[in-house]
Amino acid sequence: MFGRNKTPSDGKATSDAAEQQAEDASSAPAGQTPKKGRPTPTRKEQEAARRKPLVPTDRKAAKRQSRDDARRQRVEQREAFARGDEKALPPRDKGPVKGFIRDYVDSRRNFGEILLPLMLIVLVLTVLPNHMLQMIAFFLVWLVVVVGVVDAFLMVRRIKAQIRERFHTEPPRGTASYAVMRAFQLRSGRRPMPRVKRGDKI
Repeated sequence: MFGRNKTPSDGKATSDAAEQQAEDASSAPAGQTPKKGRPTPTRKEQEAARRKPLVPTDRKAAKRQSRDDARRQRVEQREAFARGDEKALPPRDKGPVKGFIRDYVDSRRNFGEILLPLMLIVLVLTVLPNHMLQMIAFFLVWLVVVVGVVDAFLMVRRIKAQIRERFHTEPPRGTASYAVMRAFQLRSGRRPMPRVKRGDKI
């Protein structure tokens, strides 16, 4: 009557202690008095055990760790994409058909690859006073562009025919642009990186 009212925490602590004593009694050998279980935890101990920090104690360290983790994930993602890991590829690069297109382009010599270096040479020649060299350079640029376009057109036709033959399906939308853009890139700058060598049979 004059004692303090029992709180739910006190009731839970008493219940836990009773269960522990029951377990000790059931596990004790016959004829022996079971030993008393661990001391009943106090209310403060129970609250401390249940209490978890909602925010890290060192916010600066936690923020720095979060930035480091995000940076590491981005690096791993870029490396996986460069290797051609299927899980890291964006939708435009996924699938066996897109992989075949990349391999086909990478296995051949493309005229489009020399277009960018040739443009740099022409840019240098434009500052020279020799008009004849400038005319020759411009002529070579246009010649490479025309030959590159014809070469890319024939390449796309072969790629589409190979897709129909190997995969028994129509080439996906954007096959031509996907193949041509890769063919006009320098081999060292292609992503995903080439996984076949020039001249390899696809």
